[in-house]
Amino acid sequence: MAATMRDVAALAGVSLKTVSRVVNLEPHTRPEVVRRVRTAIAELAWVPNGSARTLRTGRTGVIGVGVSELRRPYLSMLTEAIVSELYRRGLQAAVEPTHHRPERIATLLASRGRVFDGVVLIGETSPELISALSPTDAVVAVHHGRTDHVDSVDADAVEAASLVARHLVVMGRARPALIGMDRSQYGNDILTAALAAAGIAPVGPPIGQVQGRADGARAAREILDRGGDVDALLCGSDELALGALAELARAGLTVPDDVAIVGYDNIDDALFSTPSLTTVDPGAARLARSAVDLLADRLAGTGGEVARRIISPVELVRRESTLGAGLQ
Repeated sequence: MAATMRDVAALAGVSLKTVSRVVNLEPHTRPEVVRRVRTAIAELAWVPNGSARTLRTGRTGVIGVGVSELRRPYLSMLTEAIVSELYRRGLQAAVEPTHHRPERIATLLASRGRVFDGVVLIGETSPELISALSPTDAVVAVHHGRTDHVDSVDADAVEAASLVARHLVVMGRARPALIGMDRSQYGNDILTAALAAAGIAPVGPPIGQVQGRADGARAAREILDRGGDVDALLCGSDELALGALAELARAGLTVPDDVAIVGYDNIDDALFSTPSLTTVDPGAARLARSAVDLLADRLAGTGGEVARRIISPVELVRRESTLGAGLQ
């Protein structure tokens, strides 16, 4: 039997009116009460009636979700997680691929207050447009990097780097090469520092400005051509890692016996590759929940200074590309 608002109120220990105020993003509700109600809604999987709320509040009930590109599997996965979280709260989503074009982002942002109640931006955006915003503009950036202008959410890159470095030590790998770790502003520096703390130095300079499988294959070829007896490839995405995996196979190398591979994102393909791919899981569902929480606070008028949430824990999913078949 589907949960009701009365069930949510009972579980949260509040009145029906309080649940309604939280759902309708009304101001002047204590943060701890908001958290209890949201936790109860999540636990009971209750979906509010968005149409009724729109009639009461005059809002559209629609959130614009701008994503830099949908052909990247992880961005698509994260977009789906945010859309699902919005729907779970009785909100609708309009997904707009921006293709890194500032005019598309500007159009999306200009639609706030008319078409959209708020906006979630996923991936790289225009720094100039972001810098023109303020926290009260009800915009949340996800995987954008540090910003002092709007609320943002990112996975814990330091924790991820530490997990990878510790795993290399355990597996006895000491000569890694870096591919595409510049996907975040300080990615190469963070990973290099974590490796140094573990007594490991990367072989050769990192290869950056790469994205898809073809780029990963080309980067792996470049690393093999320059020599250096590399024993691990640390890739900034699973797509890069899958491309590198294919190139190593073409070169007659065995993974993980000759070269181990670590990816990032935990997309579905990572499980079904041969060998399966060890990867960092940044927690798409947790990122989505935190982003929508921040947006809801802004819409309710309960947000304060710019919030930058670093989501932890990330997880290292250990599979055959570093462990070998049957060693997980």
